[in-house]
Amino acid sequence: ETQLLQKEIDQLLSNIDQSMSTYVPGSIISKLNQSEGAWVKVDALFMRVLVSALEVAKETEGAFDPTIGSVVQLWGFGFDEMRGDISDKSIQEALSRSGFEQINVDTLESSVRIPNGFSIDFNAIAQGFSVDTLALLLESKGIQNYMVELGGEVRTRGYNAQGDHWNIGIDRPINESATGRELQAIISLKNQSLATSGNYRKFWVDEQTGIKYSHTINPKTGRPAMNRLLSASIVHAKATMADAYATACMVWGHLKCVEFLESNADYSGVLVYTDVEGNWFTYYSPELNISMVQTD
Repeated sequence: ETQLLQKEIDQLLSNIDQSMSTYVPGSIISKLNQSEGAWVKVDALFMRVLVSALEVAKETEGAFDPTIGSVVQLWGFGFDEMRGDISDKSIQEALSRSGFEQINVDTLESSVRIPNGFSIDFNAIAQGFSVDTLALLLESKGIQNYMVELGGEVRTRGYNAQGDHWNIGIDRPINESATGRELQAIISLKNQSLATSGNYRKFWVDEQTGIKYSHTINPKTGRPAMNRLLSASIVHAKATMADAYATACMVWGHLKCVEFLESNADYSGVLVYTDVEGNWFTYYSPELNISMVQTD
């Protein structure tokens, strides 16, 4: 039975890749990005993730935007990691080929159209979506207690083998050169998902100026988000939403993210940020059940 389930899980992950991975040349998303403005038939997985992505894009007023692929490419955070010639002109040009409002969706025909020159990517939501989709597969088999984890995004239900709620550690945002990994906190999740976004692992330093550029691009400016938030860990029932909002928070910075968390009962989080002098601070949503806290 386990082998059979493993087969279904592998198949599902492969289907998700064929649908929305920009690394797979023949995937639906690759076809759409090369469609030159034509309508493209998509599958149910693609449509589900797109609808979620557009929902978050609207709710965050574009802080999360699945169409900023051209800008991400320009800054060298795309899949080929080639940094373009970065000038105000090139940034404006890339920005003109972005904007989630320009995506046309025909749900009856299961088709999507984007303007010529646009490129969509679901990098900030696909992992969370994959976790949710796997969790629903497990639930369809009658599995009530599980912890699904893919690339750091987690969804839990029920209890672990010890009969406790699932305890999930959040990494302390230190760069890779530091020895090993330290935990910032351990959170007990009750039928919830957790996703973390951080800028401490992926960035490049401008050799001329010494400025660190984060891989989170602000869709409004077309430039890396320049704020003092080091990492955002977001808790929500669905991993898809936790994943997307963790990215939106990295664009917003910690104040706007705290405001969001405090006015939305469905979301909670842990934010690690610095002040102007570089001192570390951590914000914890009061409703979270946290057992271990790293003191700075």
